[in-house]
Amino acid sequence: MTALIDWFAVPLSYPFMQRALVVSVLVGAVCAVLSCYLVLKGWSLMGDAISHAVLPGIVIAYVVGIPLAIGAFAAGLSCALLTGYLKETSRVKEDTVMGIVFSGMFGFGLVIFTKVETDQHLLHILFGNVLGVSVRDLIETAIVAGGTLAIVLLRRRDLLLYCFDPNHARAIGLPVRMLHYGLLVLLSLTIVGSLKAVGIILVIAMLVAPGATAYLLTDSFERMLVIATAVAVGSSALGTIVSFHIDAATGACIVLLQAFVFALAFLFAPKRGLVTVWLQRRADAKAAT
Repeated sequence: MTALIDWFAVPLSYPFMQRALVVSVLVGAVCAVLSCYLVLKGWSLMGDAISHAVLPGIVIAYVVGIPLAIGAFAAGLSCALLTGYLKETSRVKEDTVMGIVFSGMFGFGLVIFTKVETDQHLLHILFGNVLGVSVRDLIETAIVAGGTLAIVLLRRRDLLLYCFDPNHARAIGLPVRMLHYGLLVLLSLTIVGSLKAVGIILVIAMLVAPGATAYLLTDSFERMLVIATAVAVGSSALGTIVSFHIDAATGACIVLLQAFVFALAFLFAPKRGLVTVWLQRRADAKAAT
């Protein structure tokens, strides 16, 4: 028992690990709540698009001398708005538009990054550097995560109806267009708040895996929010501790744990699990004979 307590306590004796744990939990919580809406809406690729599109905004913000978060948010929101405009004014499907826009912006970001002399490490932007977060970074993440969570939870019923049936939401008088762009703004803010912890690449998994896992385990959206948050926060806390002991990238450990939990749910979920369905079909076949 003492060894188990030490396994958790020793990493947290270091201030940088304490900050890393808090940031990881904050990011995990906000990504989990938002992921439920993205999974329900079928917007998983939108998170991918915006997370890649923030790179040119980060580089331009560095050149201009403004906070990187402002550049990242502006670029992410521009990607979302451009995707919506192209979808509405062309015959190309939304997933195709998103693929073109985010890959183009990501490529543009890589080009200008290589042309600008900077002390920013590209790997830290792509994969995060949660162990290097400062107190200021922690405060910024807390503000973004707390504000986003508050807005989503206050308007959760309106957002749920919009994601589930936008036509019905429009019919009862909800501001569908405002909800649409509001969700995109919240998604952009969440990605910006997650950059320091998991980076551009790994934030995609954190915006999909918790919601997808919870979707397999329950039919209630309220319980889906609770399960997704529990999975994300638990994975974030445990992944941070594990990364200390095995000397691995913290963001990668967090995402790997979330993927592992999803795999378990995919196989053994009570109603939708692959093994559960197979066993039920086998039992039905035996009963029929």
